[in-house]
Amino acid sequence: MGDRMQVFSRDEIKLIHDASMEILSETGVKFNSEEALNLFRDSGFKVANPRVFITEQEVMRALETVPTRFVVRARNPQHDAAIGEDDFVFLPTAGAPNVSNADGIRRPATMEDYHTCCKLVQTSDQLDMNGYLMVQPGDVPSQVAHLEMMLANLTLCDKAFLASSNFRQAAVDSVEMAAMVWGGVDELKKQPVMPAVVHAASPLKYSPEMAEIIIDLARLNQPLVITDMVLAGTSGPVSLPGLLAMANAEILSGIVLAQLAGPGTPVVYGSVSAPLDMRTVVSAVGAPEAVVLASAIIQLARYYRIPCRTGGMLTNSHCLDSQAAAEGTLMMSTAVRSGANFILHACGQLGSYISMSFEKWILDEEVCRTLRRILTAMNINVESIDVATIKSMGSDGNYLTHLTTFKHCRSLYQPHLFTRDDYRKWEAKGAHCVAEKTQRMLADRLAAYVKPPMDAQLEAALGEYVTRQKKRLMEKKFVF
Repeated sequence: MGDRMQVFSRDEIKLIHDASMEILSETGVKFNSEEALNLFRDSGFKVANPRVFITEQEVMRALETVPTRFVVRARNPQHDAAIGEDDFVFLPTAGAPNVSNADGIRRPATMEDYHTCCKLVQTSDQLDMNGYLMVQPGDVPSQVAHLEMMLANLTLCDKAFLASSNFRQAAVDSVEMAAMVWGGVDELKKQPVMPAVVHAASPLKYSPEMAEIIIDLARLNQPLVITDMVLAGTSGPVSLPGLLAMANAEILSGIVLAQLAGPGTPVVYGSVSAPLDMRTVVSAVGAPEAVVLASAIIQLARYYRIPCRTGGMLTNSHCLDSQAAAEGTLMMSTAVRSGANFILHACGQLGSYISMSFEKWILDEEVCRTLRRILTAMNINVESIDVATIKSMGSDGNYLTHLTTFKHCRSLYQPHLFTRDDYRKWEAKGAHCVAEKTQRMLADRLAAYVKPPMDAQLEAALGEYVTRQKKRLMEKKFVF
């Protein structure tokens, strides 16, 4: 028997696809942006403001120009990140307005917390890219916080990172700052350096800001992670097949817009859809249905031959407990084994996005590390089987002191966080639980952090840009 998790047949995939095409061509998707509507109209699409109707032929034509794999260039070329086909990346959590400790006691997030996140990404052996908005800093005005966060992304870490894409001005500033680092806007057009996550507004619409960010970044050939989060029973059907058909239509319509604005723009097909808990009115990101939907979304992306995004260590738990570990690992292992290419929220998420936890971040990295080892293929050949040694040892041998054991024993995985000590040794070391150990490891990580080098004039220029833009944006009536 193969994988017991549902693998859609070709006919089942086709049913979902056909339903999505019917939705797109007959119901359409609202794009609440004149710029987007004009682009569709000028490209020959049927438009009835603000609704755009898209045929299957138009969808498939757009998909033909989406690359199956692309590489995001980092400030340090050693950290360039490949996304698509067999390559995948882990990124930290995003969007939390609060920081919780291991016991679930939370406080408002600050810019200092954001700096800590950047330092943890830089020192991580598991996170392939830095994110954006790992926390929402409450001590900086919202209209200028993106500037401080982008500055931190560029100066405190030299891994690839996400653009600020929560409103259009933030995306514009991200482009300006990235252009300073990579030698101008024309150089940006030549290489992906800054993916942006954009969200459909379920059901079946895009806000002006999201549609226009898609256009702006596609014209610069910067990758777009086009994502929705359909909540079963509120913003979408309770029926999971129906939800998938609608979600698929939303994502594909955003991809079509991206390819109209910039043919060949790298795109990631993404969804973090989940049921709504009808008793608590909370998005049940740790529910089994959310895991099932993640598997389904990956299969749809594979059908269209484009990279895929799903959730990572997602949980509804508010503290570092067994619920957080169980829910997160079920989602993460499904995403990784099923073939997701872009896994946001790989570390640190708590409480259905309401909090992040540095201690959980450390735990989640151990899960990431373990999953990478699980995915490492055995090298099966005559030498690795080594029948000669097995025959020489026979039924009475002891492999503990055999030369092959000494030669290969270090290839076995050793956890960084989890214990394998027997009870007496564990007790003698202080009988520390995982949460306690994460606190010590967190302190050690931050103590060992070294700021990556950057040209002093470039860093000063970035700082001056941030100061100038903060002044300008604070002086104007800024709507976002």
